[in-house]
Amino acid sequence: MRIIKESYLKAAAVEHPRAAEAIAVWIRMVRAARWKTPVDLKKSAPEVDPVTLRSKRTAYVFNIRRNEFRLVTAVHFNRQIAFTLRFMTHAEYGLNRWKKEL
Repeated sequence: MRIIKESYLKAAAVEHPRAAEAIAVWIRMVRAARWKTPVDLKKSAPEVDPVTLRSKRTAYVFNIRRNEFRLVTAVHFNRQIAFTLRFMTHAEYGLNRWKKEL
């Protein structure tokens, strides 16, 4: 899979140093992935949760660093691309503001 806005994740790792190693692990996992369907995604990342956005599109939320942080992505299985949409703390995620913005 190709990651769009990997620089966004690297900036998040600088802003949240506690998440840096977990972000690096996520990047390696996604680069190596060849997900064709959401079922494939769930097999390699069982903690991922699909969510429906205001736009009615599906995004996938990954738990980073044992649920301390959340990474919201859009995965285009047919194009083998993962778009990073939001990286936030668990507290920020819980406010649900991001759902209205995407």
